[in-house]
Amino acid sequence: MKSFFSGTRPGKPTTVGGEKFDLPILYYRDDAFALFYTAEVEKVAALMPSDKLHPIVLWGKRALFGVACFNYIDTTIGPYGEVGIVVPAFHADEKPPYLIPAIRETYDPRFGMVVLHLPVTNTMARDGGRGVWGYTKFVADMKFVITPEYMECRLSEGKKHILTARVARRGFVKKDYRPLSTFSVKDKNLIQTTIPQVGTTRNSFFPDGSFLDLGDHEITGPIRDLGLSAKPFMSRYYLERSGILPEGKVIQANVRDMDGYRGTDRDGEHTVVYHEK
Repeated sequence: MKSFFSGTRPGKPTTVGGEKFDLPILYYRDDAFALFYTAEVEKVAALMPSDKLHPIVLWGKRALFGVACFNYIDTTIGPYGEVGIVVPAFHADEKPPYLIPAIRETYDPRFGMVVLHLPVTNTMARDGGRGVWGYTKFVADMKFVITPEYMECRLSEGKKHILTARVARRGFVKKDYRPLSTFSVKDKNLIQTTIPQVGTTRNSFFPDGSFLDLGDHEITGPIRDLGLSAKPFMSRYYLERSGILPEGKVIQANVRDMDGYRGTDRDGEHTVVYHEK
């Protein structure tokens, strides 16, 4: 039987910021969970680096906005934490119809997540992400709390609370073989990266017990200004997941810069607590 990771090694030796690693990066095991809210479509659209990137509109003037948390346990670059602050979007000349892209997700290759911010817990992950993909990474501190009832990430930078995201363990179970697709900007080129993954998810609409709490930080004010819904539209977490992060592809040139918040030059704290009392 062919392994999910077959053909990924030997990899391509890569050096960024003095750090050496092989591409693609392999993710064998992690804790992964996400929340999606609705936001004002005009304000979300203003964040797009390209006029061909259209936020996914659910109804009226409400678009999707997401926060995805990853506690990477076993990878080819070591363990670390990552939080993606993203906008689900569609890359095309014309705006897509309501709902359909959200239902199909990456069954349509034009769908992906525009990465607004991507904090990580160490400088290697930051420098690699910025250097290879143009991801808007900065170093932050993360405390993951994983219990039988919920999965939570408390994100901060030093003493400044950025956000806390909690996903209650509930919802319908589904095997998921769809890749994760991201949009980022490097040297004014729009990069789409298709990340193969395999796992099992639980998804819940308008979930009870799940929430996003925004703190007082440079990046949270603009998030508040998007007019997020009071409660999440959807939650998703993985019972198990593996992924493969390759290099991305340029799909459009001469787009707007999207450098993001850079933070300070340091390694962050990465704490994981199971069954917190």
